[in-house]
Formats: sequence, structure tokens, C-alpha cells
Amino acid sequence: MIRDVLRELMLIPGLAGHEERVAEAIRAHLDRFGLAHRTDRLGNVNATIDGDAGAPTVMVFTHMDQLGFIVRKIEDSGLLRLERLGGVPERALPAQAVLICTGRGDLPGVIANKSHHATTPEEKYRVVPYADLYVDAGFSSRAEAEAAGVRIGSPVTYLPRVLDLAGGRVAGTSVDDRAGCAVLLALAERLARRSAGPTVHLVWSVQEEFNLRGVLPAARAANPDIALQIDLLLATDTPDMTHRGDVRVGGGAGISLYSFHGRGTLNGVIPHPALVRLFEETAEAAKLPLQRSANTGVLTDASYIQFEGTEGVACLDVGFPMRYSHSALEVVDPADLESLTTLLDAALARITPAFSLARTT
Repeated sequence: MIRDVLRELMLIPGLAGHEERVAEAIRAHLDRFGLAHRTDRLGNVNATIDGDAGAPTVMVFTHMDQLGFIVRKIEDSGLLRLERLGGVPERALPAQAVLICTGRGDLPGVIANKSHHATTPEEKYRVVPYADLYVDAGFSSRAEAEAAGVRIGSPVTYLPRVLDLAGGRVAGTSVDDRAGCAVLLALAERLARRSAGPTVHLVWSVQEEFNLRGVLPAARAANPDIALQIDLLLATDTPDMTHRGDVRVGGGAGISLYSFHGRGTLNGVIPHPALVRLFEETAEAAKLPLQRSANTGVLTDASYIQFEGTEGVACLDVGFPMRYSHSALEVVDPADLESLTTLLDAALARITPAFSLARTT
């Protein structure tokens, strides 16, 4: 079940640039499906299902990595200072449990939160910059921390955990994008049994949370005509998000009609109209829900793939609703992941030699 695979992957730490354990779990599932695979030098896991040579080739991809931290300094006291890796929300960091990954094993720790009894009125409402925070892992000296395997550069993630919520929903670490990884594995299992369809390259990519470009070697090797990227859609069904759209957890799969980062990079995706039509028509024919999202502040690695090759790549972001992005406890409904898997499978089956990507009216 997709829910079980999601839980498995959420409990594996895999900071951007340190995805090996997640990749190993994914390769084990591909072996179980009987699908050949390869891993490139960056760590992207690739599998190809050959199909109709006359149809457009498709790459479906999602990222394995998660955001987190790197150990920046080991204090003489044994406390650890962190460098942020990815879009970590500083306001949500104090008192969070973390996992320090070392060559000698994983070590739990906690991001310190100043004792309430010593907090001044001014401090109560101030967000502490990440550079001023520190991790207490119980060490009493730098030598003790180093003896346990902690080094400058050691990866640190939120403490992996999964919480079962009412209605079958799940909360936990790295739903972004272990949920996408679970969907792509479920899709791979279906495609391994298909009898027809286009050539499909499946990619579980690295370093999306770092610079969104880790997938590029895999994209260049596949040289697809179409790229479908699986990631979260911002759920807008909580009081703080209602003004942002009409995407709700439990409402089924969706597509992004517009994304634009606007912070640090002028990049985003305006999807190819043929792909928008494909998913709209597929959802209608299969009687599946299809939610629609358009947001500023969101960016995926499809932003860079669309400019690859001499003709460009037709791109579309497809996804699942998720609450509380980039926090230590994100929320998803596995039923939405099942819906997305079915939608992707049905859409791929409709990509025939007659499917046109021409930008003409």
C-alpha cells in the first residue's frame, strides 16, 4: 500500500546531498518490481520503461532529499551550531527534535529554546535567527561530540517520525517529498505491468531542496519531450491559507497552473497547454477529482528542466495537497496519493504518437 511505503520513506533521514539511504530503499522496491535501474554520480535513481518509439518520451520525477541543517561549529561545551540547508522556517525551530547523522550512527538532539522563566517580554515574540540557535545532544565537551562521530559538515534533519491522524491522514517529517517518492514507486509498479504506452523515464532526484538542479544530469540523459514533476500543492483549507486558493487535503490530486518563486530567483513554471488539457481530459474521463493551484512563493526543479534541449521540454507540475510545508510535521492524506497515482497512470496511457506538443492555434 502507498501508505506503508510513505511511512517507510518518511522515517529514513536523507538531507540534500546525503540521500543514499533513501535511494537504497527506492532501489529495493524497484528490484521487487523487476525494473532495472541505475544511479548517476550525483545520486539520481533512474529507471526506464520502454514504449512506443513514435510517441513523445516522458520523464516523471520527484525528489528524494529533504531540507535540514549542516553542523557549522562544535562548541567547546559540546553544543552544536548549525548552518541552514534549504528553506527551513526559523520561526518553527526552537524546541524541535533533530537527528544528527554521523559515520558512527544517528544521534538525537534538540534545538535549544531559552527557558521560559528567563525570557524577557521582548524576547517572547521575537524569532531567533538560526545562526543564534544551537543543538543540545547531551555532550559535555567538543571532544565527547567528536568521539561520537560528530564533525563539521555532519547532516542534521528533523527527527524522523510519523503520526497517524484522524480520517486516515498522516503527519510527519519529509512528506515533502517522500510522498512524491511513494507515488512514483506506485506508478512504477503499475507501469512494469503495462502492455502499451510511451517510453517513460522515472527519476528520483537529489538536491532539490538545495538548489533545484540536482535532477539535470538525469534529465539530460533521458532527453524527454515531456516532463511531469510530482511534488506538493499548497493546501489552502486552514484559516491562515484560505486567501491563497481552493486546494484542500482529501480533495484529490491536482495540477499547478502557475508557479513563481519571487524570492532569490526569478523562476517558475507556466505549464504547457497540451499537458494541462491532457490532465483535465484524463480526470474527466476517469471521473477523478482534479484540483487547480496557482501560487507565488513556490518553485520546483521543473523550472530548470523546461529549458533543456534544443526545443525545450513541455513541463507540468502535478501534485498532492499538503499542509504546513517545510515544518517538522507536515500533513497529507494518503487517499490523495492514490488518486494522483491513478491519474498519472491514466494520463500516460493517453500519450500516443498522435499526441501533439505544437504551440499553434
